[in-house]
Amino acid sequence: MIRETFNDGWRVAPRTSIFEQLGGGGAEAVGVTLPHDAMLAGGRSAEGSDGSHTGYHRPGAWQYEKDFDVPADWAGKRVTLEFEGVYRDAMVFINGAYAGQWANGYATFHIAADPYLRYGQTNAIRVEAQARQDSRWYSGGGIHRPVHLLIGGLLHITPTGPRVTTPQIDDELATAAVATEVANEDTTTRTVEVLLEVHDGAGTLVAADRAPLTVLAGERAVVRQRAYIRDPALWSVEEPNLYTATVRLIDADGQADEARTTFGIRSLSVDPLRGLRINGTTVKLRGACVHHDNGPLGAAAIGRAEERRVRLLKDAGFNAIRSAHNPISTAMLEACDRLGMLVMDETFDMWAQSKTHDDYSRRFPQWWERDVDALVAKDFNHPSVIFYSIGNEILEAGTPHGARWGRLLAERVRAQDPTRLLTNALNGMLTVLDKMPELAAQAQTGDGASAGGGFNDAQGSMLDVMAGLTALPEVGERLAESAAVLDVVGLNYGDSRYLIDRQAFPHRVVVGSETFPTLIDRYWKLVTEHGHIIGDFTWTGWDYLGESGIGRPVYPGEGPSFGAPYPWLTASTGDLDITGRRRPVSYYREIVFGLRGTPYLAVQRPEHREHPFKANAWAWSDSVASWTWDIPPGTPVVVEAYADADEIEFLLDGEAAARVPVGRDKAFLATAELPYQPGVLAAVAYRDGTETGHCRLTTAAAPSHLRLIPDREQVNADPQDLAYLDIALTDEHGTVNPIGDRTITLTVDGPATLQALATARPSTEESFLGSSCTTYEGQALAVIRPTGSEGTVTVTAHADGLKPTMMTIGLHQPLSTIPDITPVHEPTAP
Repeated sequence: MIRETFNDGWRVAPRTSIFEQLGGGGAEAVGVTLPHDAMLAGGRSAEGSDGSHTGYHRPGAWQYEKDFDVPADWAGKRVTLEFEGVYRDAMVFINGAYAGQWANGYATFHIAADPYLRYGQTNAIRVEAQARQDSRWYSGGGIHRPVHLLIGGLLHITPTGPRVTTPQIDDELATAAVATEVANEDTTTRTVEVLLEVHDGAGTLVAADRAPLTVLAGERAVVRQRAYIRDPALWSVEEPNLYTATVRLIDADGQADEARTTFGIRSLSVDPLRGLRINGTTVKLRGACVHHDNGPLGAAAIGRAEERRVRLLKDAGFNAIRSAHNPISTAMLEACDRLGMLVMDETFDMWAQSKTHDDYSRRFPQWWERDVDALVAKDFNHPSVIFYSIGNEILEAGTPHGARWGRLLAERVRAQDPTRLLTNALNGMLTVLDKMPELAAQAQTGDGASAGGGFNDAQGSMLDVMAGLTALPEVGERLAESAAVLDVVGLNYGDSRYLIDRQAFPHRVVVGSETFPTLIDRYWKLVTEHGHIIGDFTWTGWDYLGESGIGRPVYPGEGPSFGAPYPWLTASTGDLDITGRRRPVSYYREIVFGLRGTPYLAVQRPEHREHPFKANAWAWSDSVASWTWDIPPGTPVVVEAYADADEIEFLLDGEAAARVPVGRDKAFLATAELPYQPGVLAAVAYRDGTETGHCRLTTAAAPSHLRLIPDREQVNADPQDLAYLDIALTDEHGTVNPIGDRTITLTVDGPATLQALATARPSTEESFLGSSCTTYEGQALAVIRPTGSEGTVTVTAHADGLKPTMMTIGLHQPLSTIPDITPVHEPTAP
């Protein structure tokens, strides 16, 4: 079927009843381009919101409308709408008539438009959605993923297209097995020739096949073809080679339909001795859990934003992501395919037992099969996907009936795709909550934190309680059946079971499906030393909206990290913040992974010196990579250096200030208390007395320049592309000043809009949708979105006390990411 984008020309407004409309009520609709997040515009407040779960964003109900012309000649065709994701409980109306619905807010679904269209006229579509007390994190709301219009003849390839597997692979030859479902909605039997062509990444034809196919009126048929590819270029994290399969239906009148998909050639296996192997090579998963939101863009899954996240995560040392806790977007999957990032794609955060007031559990019994089918159809041809996860911390997983549900889900997936691994992110602690009071009491005695130990001790005690609960024999017993369903057992915060289960279940393979970022040194040692532990997925790789403050440092007199008070916005727990900048823990992790030889310097905030916060659970130490502080010279400050070394020497303006061992309190970490003096702080790493690397921080003078740096100077004019603009307050030498924050204002002229202006400040009342914001640690981020026309965009930035800065971005018509493929064989009738 011909696939057209259907993202322009929409209008959105809060949903109102017919009675309110008759009375003149309701807000005026605003024009938008999809993907779009309607919740952002609703604002935030302490009252009238869903609280810290959603970052204090207000819930809402919305309706999207669009007018579109339907040519008269479409009357003999099939027209289908494809929605990649509408949050949530989508209701679709065409020309006022109910056309279909979908409950899940993250699933791809199709709506047959034909019965409701008016041919040769202008038609209207309306999509209703809502979000209210249904998520443990920021969900966003509305049509947050792209929409497509599919047009085909009465004989056509079904919307999900060909499915490609590669069952046989060696150095000389690979087999691509292609299964294509063809529907005949005509009144007569149709016979066609099915032409399959496979092209490599350069567009060169490498294999082809022809097969006749007869389909009776009103039936569907699957044609299976094989293409043999010589000297195959395999897909891997290091070399993500892709191929394109094109299937054409040819009848006496010519080409009846066409579908195209990309795929990769790779093998996948797992065992407890050699672990996870891709193309026969063992791979340890350096994983990041990620939520679906794009920070300043909210939940809008704009293609460039998804690609940018994948690229920056890979640059930070990750080779795998877990889509927590819902199906990943197609745009992000495509980016993972292109860039070489492995994926664990997750189905649900709950099954039949709820976690919030009105979550998906109410729909699960009626909808789970359709949602599983949609997940598999979306993922099938993506080589990056190696896992399907059937759930996250499912409350009933430790019960016989929960295990039954797990088996139903797993077999539903396997029946459609037996080529990938099945897992479930199990939290053993949730199976023995009846033991919690007993262990919590122990934690307050001699075995735990003292009564006056403070938050650090209490946090450490909490980790001990979690580890103790998870290691109980009852956990192994209660999870045994749920685990037996899986190819790989996912354990959330379950490292205390890694070696226990090795003894109790010698054939079991496990993955740390969700772990504390601060304990990566301990986890990674287990991963590298044991074949049955195939990797670690930290919570989280990228900071996110909602679950406000779970990773914030908490000082005496402040409340618990969970449920941070308004105006806290972000979880504050990612290796990268919501603008994509790496935090100190990211560099520590890169060193632990063995990917960084240069040491890294950070400084604990001096204002909290009397009550230092140690890294614990989801919160790294309260440190910043800066040597610019508004404190008197001589004030003691604690400096941190991360290094794979024996010793670190700290220098102030070239003079030795301290030499300390690495790993005294924590692996790969050295700390020292030094007197603050403006200038240059340096760290030199030594192993066996020989320098292995060095780094430094320089004090910034007062801000004198407003620096704008685009991620690219040429951007596609397509609204699915974006230009990211890094903004910084710098001194005359270009050093960022993190203590001179001030208000900045942006104007955008030309064929583009200011989609978002934001900082990584975790607690703020500023909106992402305004044209002004206050810098955070001297930095901000602007996101520019093209409107569809070529031209030059001029961005002008103003800041208090600084000269305006101007820069231009060129917009051009997008080039296809798919190679230019023309049929080698002329279409002929069978």
